[in-house]
Amino acid sequence: MADVILVADDDPDILRFVELNLRLEGYEVLTAVDGEEALAVAHHRVPSLVILDVMMPKLDGYQVCQRLRTDGRTSGVCIIMLTAKSMSADKVLGLTAGADDYISKPFDPMELVARVKTTLRRTREMRSVSPLTGLPGNVQIEAEMQRRVADGETFAVLWLDLDNFKAFNDRYGFIRGDSAINYLATVLREATTDDQFIGHIGGDDFVVLTSAEDCETLSQAIVARFDKDVKDLYDPEDATRGTVVVTDRLGRELEYPLLSVSIGAATNEHHPVKDYRELVEVATEMKSFSKKRPGSVYAIDRRGSAEDGA
Repeated sequence: MADVILVADDDPDILRFVELNLRLEGYEVLTAVDGEEALAVAHHRVPSLVILDVMMPKLDGYQVCQRLRTDGRTSGVCIIMLTAKSMSADKVLGLTAGADDYISKPFDPMELVARVKTTLRRTREMRSVSPLTGLPGNVQIEAEMQRRVADGETFAVLWLDLDNFKAFNDRYGFIRGDSAINYLATVLREATTDDQFIGHIGGDDFVVLTSAEDCETLSQAIVARFDKDVKDLYDPEDATRGTVVVTDRLGRELEYPLLSVSIGAATNEHHPVKDYRELVEVATEMKSFSKKRPGSVYAIDRRGSAEDGA
């Protein structure tokens, strides 16, 4: 099956040029002419790689890149930024926003195709194990879920991420942001047993596979362990106040709560599935419910069980 590549650029000539060259290499190509359309297309059909022009209407390339990285559905996609040749600052900002690579305009089509192939290959190699946490990556996560479904196992999927993580990164920088991600990884290791599976999807997104009967107990343990020492990640004044203050692009000071963890869980106990992605979809939906409530929260899909509600 061909890799799907999304190309977002408001210049119709460049859009057609890139699309043609990628199609000639056997890729399936989706297109968008502005940032909002790029996000909509990526959410409708998650691509393997996204090529983003820096300057686009509605949302610029940096904003699209950041939103793709902070959305569990698209956090693992490869991203290449198109930048003006003379604007080295564009390259720095793009990489800081989460881009995997960049290419300067005007560009040679052979260079573009080579960078696409290299980025996809490098990402596939890295996904087998997370270099940050040492946990299994997307390849192993998918294989484990497929195995459990194929073997007819009854199990639960816990989908997790951090709340207020962008504010933490803005306040303390990406190195301490990585420390926060590793903190959550440590919490998961301490809360789980050997027969439970932990995976690092990417960014601050994680997955845990466990038995249906252990789903709620494990969710409670993760929340309790996370909240116990999360303040240690902060400077004393922020930890005491219970918030961080971040200055936005307009110079406004905005206050955000401390980090918390949101968990969404789903099981195939009452709803047998043929495709693990059905469970992932429900778990993601449950996580969205969790994120609407303050603090560390878990929500479990109970539809079809004796209990009602999440």
